[in-house]
Amino acid sequence: MAANQYYNMCKSGIGRSVRIRTRDGRTHIGIIDRVTRGKVYLRPIGGRPNYGGFGYGGYYGPGYGFGSGFVGGIAIGLITSLAFLPFFWW
Repeated sequence: MAANQYYNMCKSGIGRSVRIRTRDGRTHIGIIDRVTRGKVYLRPIGGRPNYGGFGYGGYYGPGYGFGSGFVGGIAIGLITSLAFLPFFWW
């Protein structure tokens, strides 16, 4: 699937829970918070720990505070699969 198609899917899925698999084999589960042309930003679901800790490059950019609660942007060009999940895992 082309990056433009993933962008459109992510853009229309803001606020929905998703599972994203990237080319390096990593799987990210969360709620789509925002989408840019190059990245999709996720909010972790439920009581999951912060994905990056201090300064990972979350929502407000690199080095912003401890535990911003957001995954650093996942490059849309690295996505190999995207699945909308039917429910939230609280």
